Amino acid sequence: MKIHIQGGRLIDPAANVDAEQDLYIAAGKIVGVGRAPADFHANKTIDARGMIVCPGLVDLSARLREPGYEYKATLESELAAATAGGVTSLVCPPDTDPVLDEPGLVEMLKFRAHKLNQTHVYPLGALTVGLKGEALTEMGQLTEAGCVGFSQAEAPIHDTKVLQRAMQYAQTFGFTLWLRPEDPFLGGGVAASGAVASRLGLSGVSVIAETVRLHTIFELIRATGARVHLCRLSSAAGLELVRQARKEGLPVSCDVNIHHVSLTDMDIGFFNSQMRFTPPLRSTRDRDAIVAALADGTIDALCSDHTPVDDDEKLLPFAEASPGATGLELLLPLTLRWASEHKVPLVRALARITSEPARVIGLNAGSLTAGSAADVCVFDPKQVWKVERSALKSQGKNSPWMGYEMEGRVRTTLICGQIVYEQR
Repeated sequence: MKIHIQGGRLIDPAANVDAEQDLYIAAGKIVGVGRAPADFHANKTIDARGMIVCPGLVDLSARLREPGYEYKATLESELAAATAGGVTSLVCPPDTDPVLDEPGLVEMLKFRAHKLNQTHVYPLGALTVGLKGEALTEMGQLTEAGCVGFSQAEAPIHDTKVLQRAMQYAQTFGFTLWLRPEDPFLGGGVAASGAVASRLGLSGVSVIAETVRLHTIFELIRATGARVHLCRLSSAAGLELVRQARKEGLPVSCDVNIHHVSLTDMDIGFFNSQMRFTPPLRSTRDRDAIVAALADGTIDALCSDHTPVDDDEKLLPFAEASPGATGLELLLPLTLRWASEHKVPLVRALARITSEPARVIGLNAGSLTAGSAADVCVFDPKQVWKVERSALKSQGKNSPWMGYEMEGRVRTTLICGQIVYEQR
């Protein structure tokens, strides 16, 4: 199908473009920007006046809950949520049931996702068999099956020797390890250590749980040369260590959960279980450090850390409730909120959810240049909508923003030149 997206404000962070330009699509590719190719006759014209046209969003952490947790969410529901949120590519962690530690499981997941013909799914393979932190998986075979990296998700590796061997193996074959830095012996709490956790009587996770693990990871990188992506950093001290590692030239990248850009531990209020996250919400000082690190480029990407859970798991007392929030449909409006509050140019803000995460994965995505795949998001930056159960396509209705109004909503999502979502 030949599609003409007409009259929109085109923002392409990869090319540093922010201008009113038309977009021309044919055979799943972008064939013209600003000017139509010769003999181009559109089968469909999308009126984008007053809209922003940008690359499809790339999310570095979204749990789809299949296989094994279909009572929480299904591929159908979560990929529908992704397209409604303008997300055209996403990375899913390996903590399913069974764990993604065998090529057949990865191939099955990829096949199921491909059959739905929606958002591109890029699985992370389990770093160790069963995520038990002991024996390494067959990384080469998992890569051939479609894995873009290797992770322990939230499962710890207690034996540093195992992590060193994993890095040595990954460096030899050019694989990337995706690690969330939290020392298993210093972590394990349900809220950030500090005045709020003490007042509420909640077990705390101190900042040193993050920094101690970061020191270990960086020493192992120095010894092995392995490339590591650090997932969902949460503290000012941790970000400063990443900043120093970057200056040293270590091959590291990092992301943060979009909710940590706006919320702090004070938002827990009176045991609001919707505010329970892993890692936990931290202090205002830590939140401000995240905002500063986004501005100076220390943080490469924002991710939704989409974690749908069923209602019963959020109705439990705070310490027993399942952590996480649904986020695929909120990644864009929360990014726009951050950009508006801190006067960040849209081209820079959108880079954190398009071109930069694509670079982290190594995808040829997140761009609207001629010849690239036509993964496109068209959104209305001024449309106000209320976050409520009926407004979310995700099966998970767990969100700290439930009942709040958001500004910015996706009107149309295209994947490989096909319209997969249109707002009704």
